[in-house]
Amino acid sequence: MVKAIVGANWGDEGKGKITDMLAEESDIIVRFQGGSNAGHTIINDYGKFALHLLPSGVFYNHTTSVIGNGVALNIPYLINELKSITDRNVPMPKILVSDRAQILMPYHVDFDTYEEARLAGKSFGSTKSGIAPFYSDKYAKIGFQVSELFEDEAVLKEKVERVVDYKNILLEHLYHKPTMKADDIFKLLLSYRDMIAPYVTDTSAFLHKAIKEGKNILLEGQLGALKDPDHGIYPMVTSSSTLSAYGAIGAGIPASEIKDVVTVVKAYSSAVGAGAFVSEIFGEEADELRKRGGDGGEFGATTGRPRRMGWFDAVATRYGVRMQGTSEVALTVIDVLGYLDEIPMCVGYEIDGTVTKEFPTTYQLEKAKPVLKKFPGWKCDIRGIRNYEDLPVECRNYIEAIEQEIEAPITMVSNGPGRHEIIHRVSSYTK
Repeated sequence: MVKAIVGANWGDEGKGKITDMLAEESDIIVRFQGGSNAGHTIINDYGKFALHLLPSGVFYNHTTSVIGNGVALNIPYLINELKSITDRNVPMPKILVSDRAQILMPYHVDFDTYEEARLAGKSFGSTKSGIAPFYSDKYAKIGFQVSELFEDEAVLKEKVERVVDYKNILLEHLYHKPTMKADDIFKLLLSYRDMIAPYVTDTSAFLHKAIKEGKNILLEGQLGALKDPDHGIYPMVTSSSTLSAYGAIGAGIPASEIKDVVTVVKAYSSAVGAGAFVSEIFGEEADELRKRGGDGGEFGATTGRPRRMGWFDAVATRYGVRMQGTSEVALTVIDVLGYLDEIPMCVGYEIDGTVTKEFPTTYQLEKAKPVLKKFPGWKCDIRGIRNYEDLPVECRNYIEAIEQEIEAPITMVSNGPGRHEIIHRVSSYTK
């Protein structure tokens, strides 16, 4: 069976932990989009890890981890990330890389940095990981597919020369930066070929065979629904689709094979980077939640930037849950809220004097004010509780209010950072 795990909001929902847990019962874990621009934090028996390109199943001996064709493949980054976990006594995982994946080049990172600097105060808050230039090249058909590393070298070299000629015009005349040499890029690609060769295969064929054999396959998404370039807070979005539907395309399987979509939802809101954020809070209130949040605080796994903080946004989350095609929800970091006397929830947006529960496009979103509903806090530490009925009634009421607002069953409640600090519940939610 194929299951997708995705985020409902801006990313940072805690997908890494849930993926790590679900990977225990999976045979294959597939990264299907994005690159090293976002990270999943995982805490297990080996320690605490922030993964960026590697699928979150790499800590299990029984799994195969697949880098799908939809991924922005930074080859040296992948090899270094493998080394970083094996250096900490994690057994070498089984890794397969799609021969149809495209290669993120160092000049993509340069162009990302140059463009953010050029835009100055109107920048997109990029992580400067080269993601937007990478996907721009992919769809302009001037990117390099992994398979091209293994074709006739003369053909590859001719393409390199064409691409470098084009890039140099931009470097010289738009960014006023040093130009590139085609020979250097060609030699770099040959070195990438040697690095990645042991892992490259037709992963679509591999997954097709695995589906026929009844294997359990987990598709791991990066970021969340609100960062999708079509359906998110455009233009403050990422450059690849973050929706479960793209999981089929980015992995190379039929869409009809995805039978379960687990959408990860945070019990409060957080975001890294610029963009509309209706339920955002500031000052001491935000500092306190940031300090207590996550494991060691709410800071980006890739950038280390302090995350922007906010109360749970039912409007945005309902929309994200709908766009993901959610069949079940995993609610994370509920344990963090135990310090509050009362817990606000954003249940509507006021836009130009009218209250709506529908998530609007960006220009309306930027005018929206949160309509808050407050819930009594439970004022105690719930970590260690494993049965849903043992949670304080105020905590259960808050969880069930979220469930009603987002219109999807919450089947998992995470109440701590560890792999198995999860409460499984049978939801009674019905639409």
